[in-house]
Amino acid sequence: MSITLKLPTVSGALEPYQVRGERRDWPKPAEPIRSRIAYSAAHVVCDPLANVDPTTELAIDWDATLGYRHHLWSYGLAVAEAMDTAQRGMGLDWVASQELIRRSLAEAKAVGGIIACGAGTDHLAPVESVTLEQVEHAYREQCAFIEGHGGRVILMASRALARAARMPDDYLRVYGSILRQVERPVILHWLGEMFDPALRGYWGSANTDAAMDVCLSLIREYEAKIDGIKISLLDADQEIEMRRRLPAGVKMYTGDDFNYDRLILGDEHGFSHALLGIFDAIAPAASCALQALDVGDTATFNLILAPTVPLSRHIFQAPTYSYKTGIVFLAYLNNHQSHFRMIGGKESARSVAHLAELFRLADVAGLLIDTDLATERMARVLAVAGIT
Repeated sequence: MSITLKLPTVSGALEPYQVRGERRDWPKPAEPIRSRIAYSAAHVVCDPLANVDPTTELAIDWDATLGYRHHLWSYGLAVAEAMDTAQRGMGLDWVASQELIRRSLAEAKAVGGIIACGAGTDHLAPVESVTLEQVEHAYREQCAFIEGHGGRVILMASRALARAARMPDDYLRVYGSILRQVERPVILHWLGEMFDPALRGYWGSANTDAAMDVCLSLIREYEAKIDGIKISLLDADQEIEMRRRLPAGVKMYTGDDFNYDRLILGDEHGFSHALLGIFDAIAPAASCALQALDVGDTATFNLILAPTVPLSRHIFQAPTYSYKTGIVFLAYLNNHQSHFRMIGGKESARSVAHLAELFRLADVAGLLIDTDLATERMARVLAVAGIT
């Protein structure tokens, strides 16, 4: 039986939408995915019943949060823990991040899941007086915590470093100091200002080409300490250019939630691995696409991922940093959590019209796992907005 909902549009009108409800078969891999390394930056689930001020305090539903990581591992994906998708620095502080990292590392060890964890400087306020020495100390503290618990480090971009640095050499000094001390090769993380406006001019220049030169000089000097770099600039041509200039032993991990399909597929010169927020939302499809790639079936790879790209571009539309709301909303629709609430009340960061379009696009992509439940939950959200 077909289901029709009245969904709001960006113009404010209500239009009937007939839910397709095409149930896709998303089989889990029988063996590890081989063709690409694919990290999903995982979100956290807040505890909606905790008696806290949701704008200033946080409480995490650990069962649902860790359960979601098991969901990602079951599809053969790796987990990028305590990243911006987990509202890191945007609701999730370093104290809570430590608990998240501890718990997730233990769960990964228990099931053989692949995991890497974000180390940053978010316990250091990016005030005008912050110094490079303080930034180095903050990075060292977080890296030591992760490695002390047996984890691999993703060296996240630092708001404090962006504030303290006066020239490109300041970035080279700080990163060099950290890379000389880490025990295992790290993944660098270059996050564009569309994800975090405080990171404008990272690597010492607002000119991306100049910034790339600085970053590449660091990578060449410390190649043995760098597994790869994730760049999130939402510019496929810039990623491809940098990918072709990387030393042979350093991987490119795409963070481009607009163009990941063609960047992962690659060209005659190479390809990108993945470290993506959107893989949290589309894990079953991403896994099946990569399984197809494992056997050289690029047609199926493209067929699966093509309808997910409009969904991803919608979730990550400006202001891009609000993408986490869409990620959590789709997890709610698919019953990975029982509620649509977020740390810091960020569920209100997207309009009802935006969420309605997300519902449409997820339906088209075959990513509403239980259509009846997803439709019922969409209707609940509409009812809160006065749409019955």
